Amino acid sequence: MKWQGRSRRTPSGAKLKPVRGKRKHEIGRESAETYVNDTKRKNIASKGGNRKVRLLRCNEVNVTNPADGTTQKSTIENVIDNPANVHYMRRNIITKGSVIKTEMGDAKVTSRPGQDGVVNAVLIE
Repeated sequence: MKWQGRSRRTPSGAKLKPVRGKRKHEIGRESAETYVNDTKRKNIASKGGNRKVRLLRCNEVNVTNPADGTTQKSTIENVIDNPANVHYMRRNIITKGSVIKTEMGDAKVTSRPGQDGVVNAVLIE
């Protein structure tokens, strides 16, 4: 489990005395690493009684055509490029900014699947 609180050291390396312990709202979670397969989601409770929807696996995408502004649902074939990590392309992991191959053509992902629970993309001409 990750902890996203204040560092125990200063930028120069000096130790800081802890003023208090860790808090629940400072913990982080593992990334979803959404990959291409049959759709599977997971609901996660977040601060303030809200929820996040983790998209663990997905094979459908909402593709927007910028030429005429229409959006249609399409199936994902595979991931062509992922600038977040060079190995994500080989593992078919979808993140924001990744380029995916769909039935309609190549598209760039504009949503955050691990946070939003859906994959939205824009066609690339």
